[in-house]
Amino acid sequence: MDLISFADVAAALSAVADPTVVFFVFAGAVIGMIFGAAPGLTAASAIALFLPMTYAMGLTTSMALLLGIYCSGYFAGSIPAILINTPGTPGSAATALDGHQMALKGESDRAITTALVSSFLGGLFSLLLLTTIAPSLAKVALTFTSVEYFSFALVGIVCVAGISRGSMVKGLASACIGILVSTVGLDPVSGVGRFIFDEPNLMGGISSTAALIGLFAIGQMLLLAKKNNVAAEFLPVQARSSVLSVIGDHWRNRWIALRSAIIGTMIGVLPGTGPAIASWVSYSDALRTARRGDRFGQGEVKGVIACEVSNNAVTGGALVPLLTLGIPGDPVTAILIGALLIQGIEAGPFLIKHNPSLFVSILILLFMSNCFMVALGLCCRRLAAKVLEIPAGIMVATICTAAAAGSFSLQSNAFDVKLVMAFGLLGYLMIRYRFPTAPAVLGIVLGPILEQNLRNALTGNGMDFTVFFTRPISAGALLVMCFLLYVWLKPAGGRGGAKADARAEETVNP
Repeated sequence: MDLISFADVAAALSAVADPTVVFFVFAGAVIGMIFGAAPGLTAASAIALFLPMTYAMGLTTSMALLLGIYCSGYFAGSIPAILINTPGTPGSAATALDGHQMALKGESDRAITTALVSSFLGGLFSLLLLTTIAPSLAKVALTFTSVEYFSFALVGIVCVAGISRGSMVKGLASACIGILVSTVGLDPVSGVGRFIFDEPNLMGGISSTAALIGLFAIGQMLLLAKKNNVAAEFLPVQARSSVLSVIGDHWRNRWIALRSAIIGTMIGVLPGTGPAIASWVSYSDALRTARRGDRFGQGEVKGVIACEVSNNAVTGGALVPLLTLGIPGDPVTAILIGALLIQGIEAGPFLIKHNPSLFVSILILLFMSNCFMVALGLCCRRLAAKVLEIPAGIMVATICTAAAAGSFSLQSNAFDVKLVMAFGLLGYLMIRYRFPTAPAVLGIVLGPILEQNLRNALTGNGMDFTVFFTRPISAGALLVMCFLLYVWLKPAGGRGGAKADARAEETVNP
């Protein structure tokens, strides 16, 4: 921060104080809220859609619009995840595990408010880290090779053990299904088609968003449509929750929130990762430290706090490599690079040196975006809960229609709608036979990272597998993985293991 003078700070404050800039931050927050809450319409798709508008806008104004979408879109995916068990974004899939169960108990208002406050805290933490130690964090991430990335992805897969306690075989089988799905398309190294069955639309692989919509939205709707008491699933009596009580929940679970914020920020710093991985890792960490009486998967507020703090902590972390190295931390920041290039700004090591006032402006705009996100969330959370009062028959049909429309909007391709329907059937069968769908989503997200980094690591080290154990960071990650496996497998063989397994089976499949 020694490169930034008081004159730069004053210039940044003057730029963001423009009423036009404030309006576009607010507009971006509204757009992000809408796109994040609609299944299939993520923050990335919103930024990509509105990116052409920035050609006619100034630098600060364009950043205001895009950063508003960025922050708000990451939170908004938790709204449908909580209300209808349909994550609006991949990063909200973990939130649905406990958030939707809270809604079914009549605590949807508490769950949404908890997600909102958690997202705000995670965003502020990552912003603070971005402000103070961004260059140092970026240098650490730059030292990572394919060896480390593979080890971290493998640890992410082991999170399935935490998510599926008491049903590890089914959880791991579900994750393997996801990994298998991620291999569809052209081989990233040789270019040979795999599992495409002469279908040109499969050459680019299967969209993780289409798979997510099908597994969660359509699968859940097919299951509910065959029940006679569907209305009871959607129409519990909703209790109102005060913001002060939710803040009290965060204070009582402050260490979980702090660890999740650190996890989300650090994962955001790693290029090529994103909120989906951060949410699962934080949820796994919360499971690891669970106390007697915690009911993860059955409406435990700690699960929502862990997932949503980590989810939004990625926003500031992902900007670290973007602003200091010119490397996008996630798909959204990859689009933000294009926005900077449109304005004639090249992201990289010289951005802060040559444009210090822009760096300060981005920090201020991120803070304003988080504030508008909270204001909109508090105003709209009661309105969002009204969705539970819609008759079940209309709800099922509407969600299926919205899911089909959202999947078509991904690439304006009708084939994506077919994919959603296929994954919807798969999701229904998995739920019907008590296979958790969440690990499958995790496998789809982590599959390409696992494969590509494994092949690159082995190719670059003469096919020597020992490289994963001789590099300190990779070895440390694998030790953590072994420790987690030991902790999660140990109760199954001890006294009362069968009862523990039965309770955990209920947690995974309530």
